[in-house]
Amino acid sequence: MRNLFAALAGGLLGTGLLISEMTDTRKVQGWLDIFGDWDPTLAFVMGGAIVPMAIAWQLTRARAPIVGGAFPVPTDAEITPKLTIGSIFFGMGWGLTGLCPGPAMASLGFGGTGGLIFLAAMLAGMIAAPKLAIRLDPATA
Repeated sequence: MRNLFAALAGGLLGTGLLISEMTDTRKVQGWLDIFGDWDPTLAFVMGGAIVPMAIAWQLTRARAPIVGGAFPVPTDAEITPKLTIGSIFFGMGWGLTGLCPGPAMASLGFGGTGGLIFLAAMLAGMIAAPKLAIRLDPATA
């Protein structure tokens, strides 16, 4: 049952990303090009996601997930070097490619070598990150 809900949620996310054109790298890079041909539509997509999610988080406080387990508890909001470095790499990748992990996975459905290259690079980064974290700061591993 849990996998069915996960598949439905993933399909809904992918459909939303396709409808909002967030799988179109030109749309994302147009948002980042504030001194050129700026495209503000990503702000509406973000707002359309952030506002309902903020409300949903408020509603989960006294509830449990339908498929069991527990909702994640918010963690400490401290800004650490690990968070800062990770954010910088995420932003650089997002700006250079116009994709982040969600839209990249959704874009695999319609082919193209760019999406496959991004997926390979993302997987390489996911494998390398924990090993690099241990080398940089053994206490946080």
